[in-house]
Amino acid sequence: MKHFPTLVLAMAVFLLNSPPSFAAVNDHIGIIKLSTGDVTIERNGSPIKATVNMKILQGDQVRTGTDGKAGMIFEDDTLISMGPNSRISIDNFLFKPSEKSFSFITRILRGTASYISGQIAKLAPGSVRIETPQATVGLRGTHVLVKVD
Repeated sequence: MKHFPTLVLAMAVFLLNSPPSFAAVNDHIGIIKLSTGDVTIERNGSPIKATVNMKILQGDQVRTGTDGKAGMIFEDDTLISMGPNSRISIDNFLFKPSEKSFSFITRILRGTASYISGQIAKLAPGSVRIETPQATVGLRGTHVLVKVD
């Protein structure tokens, strides 16, 4: 845990200096930008090894093992970094600026995660929510570090 702030800073620098590589097909909501160690995505009940540039879909759960670290960037430029032994579920993501439709709801089920807000938090601050087993955090455009034991 003592190296987690360094991971967060390194991920933020890496992700902010890397252009997103989203495909023309809009069936995904983000991509994995960093995957080291044991990182998997559970999709429809099946685990898949996470790789850099892998698409993230709504409903995916991203998990890191004891040596795992992951960084994700979403279509609205939201950044999420995960430390070891973490599990996050992407429950709802809607980014349609032309229709003024926005939602980003994620659950941090275990571990540590850093969240840096993207366009959804700027355009519709009440539409972003991070849930944990004990609390729900409404975000209004910020950088948050969460630890769930």
